[in-house]
Amino acid sequence: MSHTRSHELFAEALRYMPGGVNSPVRAFRAVGGEPFFAQKAYGARVEDIDGNAYIDYVCTWGPSILGHAHPEVIAAIKAAADRGTSFGIPNPLEVELARKICEWVPSVQKVRMTNSGTEATMTAVRLARGFTRRDKIIKFEGCYHGHVDSLLVKAGSGALTLGQPDSAGIPAALAALTLALPFNDVEALRLAFEHNKGEIAAVIVEPIPANAGLILPAPGYLETMRELCTAHGALLIFDEVMTGFRLGKGGAQELLGIRSDLSCFGKVIGGGLPVGALGGRAEIMDYLAPLGPVYQAGTLSGNPLAMAAGLAQLKVLEEQDIFSKLEKLGAQLEAETRSTLKAAGLDYVFYRVGSMFCLFFTGQSVRNLDDAKTSDLKHFTRFFHAMLDRGIYLAPSQFETGFISAAHTEQDLEQTARVLRESLQA
Repeated sequence: MSHTRSHELFAEALRYMPGGVNSPVRAFRAVGGEPFFAQKAYGARVEDIDGNAYIDYVCTWGPSILGHAHPEVIAAIKAAADRGTSFGIPNPLEVELARKICEWVPSVQKVRMTNSGTEATMTAVRLARGFTRRDKIIKFEGCYHGHVDSLLVKAGSGALTLGQPDSAGIPAALAALTLALPFNDVEALRLAFEHNKGEIAAVIVEPIPANAGLILPAPGYLETMRELCTAHGALLIFDEVMTGFRLGKGGAQELLGIRSDLSCFGKVIGGGLPVGALGGRAEIMDYLAPLGPVYQAGTLSGNPLAMAAGLAQLKVLEEQDIFSKLEKLGAQLEAETRSTLKAAGLDYVFYRVGSMFCLFFTGQSVRNLDDAKTSDLKHFTRFFHAMLDRGIYLAPSQFETGFISAAHTEQDLEQTARVLRESLQA
């Protein structure tokens, strides 16, 4: 594949943007080489400015659950744009989307729209502190909740990819209010509550962590977390920016049968446009301004383009039984991958839930961040470039999750399996 134009554009981008990108993982620093520049995407494919097409398993980092440029989503955006791109005034679509979220997620009684998942988690932490009148937060190593000062402590995703799990610029005094624990360690969670009695405002967690690769909760772990929060008067915040409306209508909490006090959403509910949302019990949500003392605002919150795209996408998910199709495709990819690993004599770990998946280049079970970091990053790097050279685009980091869209076909997955067999030997 030729990448001449991408190479030239990246050289220019380096002159005008830090690292040549607007989000760190895009720079390919974890795998070496240079990123390609996309010019369009359609269905299950993304095409770069040199005309190379790739089967895409990044899916805009999750939101393209229907595939790229789905006709109903595009039509909804165009129709909304004809009426105006932004109002800064309440509009009917934000009420409709809020109602849809409340209908789909049993733990959510009221919703506040934001412009990103980061804004949603930032607001959730502030709201939890205001509601409980406590300061400390518990989070988990490897879980990423956006670039919020209080939460960028032993984070995953982009921060982990860069080898900098803590960020410069975060005051030590603020970081000290965040307790970072290993995921799937019940005893560590119990001790944290015991040693900080009456001080924990909330526990924030990805119920199925997807920012250090894909990690599954051990049986009973989240149930114990729910019990401890209730017993100690702390709020349980589920960050479902990745899993919400991708693993089912009610997200991970529906799949796992656990209700959180607050939930954070993004990705899928905007149909690929910038959007986020925070939802939860009415008595907590009513602590937000203008009803309560916790301030949060956003000029573009509830933007009509994002609301229209999100509603269109959720409508298709509901009416066409997309989740069953995604489960079938996911099962096919899992079977193909496990068969290929066995034939290659590799004991690498493959995890999947619904349309989300991760191949860890390690032979040991991955239950937390430390386990994930045992992966063979050199082999992953060779594998990533071998796949990319053969037309398969995976996330440029071992510590990311892959996504399948409804636009992927059985033939796409069969082609991916053939390339996988070749690339694992690279």
